[in-house]
Amino acid sequence: MSGSSQPQDLQLIKELELILDSCTLELTPVDEVWPNLYIGNMAVAQNKKKLHKLGITHVLNAAHSKQGSIGDQSFYGNTCVYFGIPGEDSDRFDLSPHFKRAADFIHKALKSKDGKVLVHCIMGMSRSATLVLAYFMLRRRLALRDALRHVVKKRAIFPNQNFLSLLLKLDEQLIFKRRLCPLL
Repeated sequence: MSGSSQPQDLQLIKELELILDSCTLELTPVDEVWPNLYIGNMAVAQNKKKLHKLGITHVLNAAHSKQGSIGDQSFYGNTCVYFGIPGEDSDRFDLSPHFKRAADFIHKALKSKDGKVLVHCIMGMSRSATLVLAYFMLRRRLALRDALRHVVKKRAIFPNQNFLSLLLKLDEQLIFKRRLCPLL
């Protein structure tokens, strides 16, 4: 990326952060942000009674490698389908290679009979929110700003600046691709 585009990127990130700051909700353990799609924290993901009560059938762990958040299919047995992504909430971690697989997992889960998905990380604010935003962009054809506005009405989220930058790149790529081929 050229140095001249960085101030513009920072301005765009600041605009996205203003949308995030418009959220008046308190951070809670879990929230439904779309029909049958939940963002939550690690404690919810590791509470089998709570998952059962919510009817969760699929769990996407965006912090799979982090201590205390190590989940796997054996933990859930046959009650939930598990998918783990070893995401790090840092200004250097590239979460974008996982966007499509996460979006596909969520999409397939929501299409399955009675499918309900919990996407979580440690707090349920940055990594998990970023993957859900990518899902809205890739599978629901929402622009990044629209996806952000939708989610902040349902849950307090705050993806880090690095993740916002990756989502901006995805947004630009999708806009470009859809101009070339509106069916995408």
